[in-house]
Amino acid sequence: MNISFEKTGNVTALLTITLAKADYAANVEKTLKDYRKKASLPGFRPGQAPMALLKKRFGQEVQAEEMNKMLGTELYKYIREEKIDILGEPLPSDKQGEVSLEADEQTFLFDIALAPQMDAKLSSSDTVEYYNITVDDAMIDQQIQMYTSRAGSYQKVEEYQAKDMVKGTITELDENGQPVEGGIEVEAAVMLPDYMKDEEQKQKFEGAKVGDVIVFNPSKAYNSDVELSSLLKITKDEAAQKTGDFQYQISEITRYEAHALNQELFDQVLGEGKVSDEAGFRAAIKETLESQFRVDSDFRFVMDLKKYIVARVGEVEFPEELLKRIMKMNNQDKDDEFIEKNFKPSVEELKWHLIKEQLCDQMEIKVEQPDVMETAKEVTRMQFAQYGMSNIPEDALENYAKGMLENKQQAEGLVNRTVERKLGAAAKAVVTLDEKTVSLDEFNKAFEE
Repeated sequence: MNISFEKTGNVTALLTITLAKADYAANVEKTLKDYRKKASLPGFRPGQAPMALLKKRFGQEVQAEEMNKMLGTELYKYIREEKIDILGEPLPSDKQGEVSLEADEQTFLFDIALAPQMDAKLSSSDTVEYYNITVDDAMIDQQIQMYTSRAGSYQKVEEYQAKDMVKGTITELDENGQPVEGGIEVEAAVMLPDYMKDEEQKQKFEGAKVGDVIVFNPSKAYNSDVELSSLLKITKDEAAQKTGDFQYQISEITRYEAHALNQELFDQVLGEGKVSDEAGFRAAIKETLESQFRVDSDFRFVMDLKKYIVARVGEVEFPEELLKRIMKMNNQDKDDEFIEKNFKPSVEELKWHLIKEQLCDQMEIKVEQPDVMETAKEVTRMQFAQYGMSNIPEDALENYAKGMLENKQQAEGLVNRTVERKLGAAAKAVVTLDEKTVSLDEFNKAFEE
């Protein structure tokens, strides 16, 4: 067997492997002997068929299989031992001659796409922006309002105020203001007067008390046959005909009241006994917000680092023809238009991938399963935090995280996120940070740029 490697360009190469029958003859013989033990041929007991017959029946098939096995093994062994940095998979070369199983020696040619040379290493001479997001009192107040609102409850009250919900009996009236005999009457009809479209109709409920009877016009109040049909329990077509007044006798008024800012709320949000007063609660909220914003700042830092380092590296030569062949091989159900449309974005992503690999080597970054699990848990924490739930038990976090990792697509995304998280943390200690203190609004605007 002979293997040779020849560069055919800056980022392309030709790898040649010459196999002689002697290289794989022993493997062919061993495989045929294994076949013999199991083969059941007409006229022969299992394991007793003559080798000559087996070679005639299966010889070429076995030879081709063993040649392919040896080719694959030796090809990747050579690439690994010679430390050849390739992109994608080796491709059978267009220069490949006809393969003959009868020949004593056979040559196989492979086109190799080589990774381009680039210098992406970082040092203190590299300066990258880093945003520190301030947490002010208004932001803490807003968070407290969210907690008290979500933990609130509905209370029965005697007098109506805006946003209250009313329940009562609605009755159809005639032109004289009297109930229509056999007309519409709906008991336990629920309304939110504050959502009425007509201000005049809405005002009729202001200051109303339980037991009051209010005369109003539902068709004017809602100006929607759909809403009217739902309120009066009739069809939409029937609702379109109901343009007169109705009376509404209030039997119940319900108001949603925010939870008091007390120990029960502190324990509910943060865990029992974590804080004992409002000052401690505000301090804990500030710490939580700062932690959440730090994740956002780190994410933005990786984006800015990518933009900076990609620009610093500059134009990079890629083996475009070979990469398109590889892309086509991996998307055999797609046409040439798909390849052309997606090729440039794929190459841009490939460039960033190669830069990340070089930076991970420089800073000795390794990603292991516990790292990915921690990323999954962090993502889970952030998802719960969006709903005001910051006191999630560790076992619940872990169960949610494990569920995410069982999804192959999600798991791949989490691995990539873990790489970038660790890369960002390491790069912050290497480069010079151009730190900027900004408000949340300023930070979000920077994302839009």
